[in-house]
Amino acid sequence: MSGSGYTFLCKFDVLEEGVPRRFEVEGVPVSLVLAEKQVFAIHDVCSHSAVSLSEGEVDGCTVECWLHGSRFDLRTGQPLDPPATRPVPVYPVRIEDGCVYALVAPRGAR
Repeated sequence: MSGSGYTFLCKFDVLEEGVPRRFEVEGVPVSLVLAEKQVFAIHDVCSHSAVSLSEGEVDGCTVECWLHGSRFDLRTGQPLDPPATRPVPVYPVRIEDGCVYALVAPRGAR
């Protein structure tokens, strides 16, 4: 982790538009998504069913949970469809020198 708290996740050029990639930062599962030419980092666990969101489909700035179909806004973490009713955390992202970093609070620090 850098002095600013941001953690290196990957090189930007390994990301594919609309294809989520799963990472773990100090025990926190994170889904990194390149969507609409922006990179988003969202907690990689559905708030309804505790399954990986990185296995879901991306459409615009949303990711759909593969199990029950709840969609989450990648910008805010807000659920857009039932059965999910609680948002999932989203994390600030920065890109420097072709590298993607996210500011993810370790488990227990949220």
